[in-house]
Amino acid sequence: MTPNEEWGLIGKVAIVTGGGAAGDGIGNGRAACILLARAGAHVLVVDKDIALAERTVAMIAEEGSAASAAASYDVTRSSECEAMVADAVKRWGRLDCLDNNVGIGSKGTVVEETEENWARVMHVNVDTMFLSCKHAIPAMIESGDGGSIATISSISALRPRGLTAYSVSKGAVIALTQAMAVDHGPDGIRANCVFPGPVYTPMVYARGMTDQAREARRKASVLGREGNGWDIGRAVRFLLSDQARFITGQVLGVDGGATLVGPSRASQ
Repeated sequence: MTPNEEWGLIGKVAIVTGGGAAGDGIGNGRAACILLARAGAHVLVVDKDIALAERTVAMIAEEGSAASAAASYDVTRSSECEAMVADAVKRWGRLDCLDNNVGIGSKGTVVEETEENWARVMHVNVDTMFLSCKHAIPAMIESGDGGSIATISSISALRPRGLTAYSVSKGAVIALTQAMAVDHGPDGIRANCVFPGPVYTPMVYARGMTDQAREARRKASVLGREGNGWDIGRAVRFLLSDQARFITGQVLGVDGGATLVGPSRASQ
């Protein structure tokens, strides 16, 4: 596959955390990996489950896209994030892009939520992005051409719906992204956030979903259609690319307009 030069990603190096998915399913991270590789980037596909990352790399290789590699790192640990960044730099000599996809869900009000689970959700959904960026940004600066960061938040950050810990954690992701955009703009680093609406991904359907619930999620879109991992991946590729060279600190909703109409919590 011949990459499109207009993305400005040929030869760039990207790390995508949460880049695996069950089977051949297309999650947000796997879609971003494949699309970045199609645009000519070298991609370090990171997942705690190395088999899932290796499948993503195999799917990239089947297309004949740019070189990529699978790696297993626990991004809840600072030392592992440091090693992850060093791995990418050792393989390809630089780091240009980071896509943060790691996250978990949680249900319950502030009264119902346990302190232990609250801490776990914040650690996985917020600390992983803090730690990945903490180690990636100096490597991007060292590479000499700045860099670009994408984070994945959620529609729940802007429209809470009975998922208190999750909503708060995803709101923190937006705040973290915008803080980094301000703090590291002078270093040539751009940071932007994508908030998905009710998209259908392996993480969603692995938990089990009735046909009725899936249909309700589809109807939550004013477009009347279902989103998927490719929709999120395309938004990430755009924000990481030179096409978005004058865009930073922004929060891009990829939700089919769901935030405009406010469906009931039960529909999502």
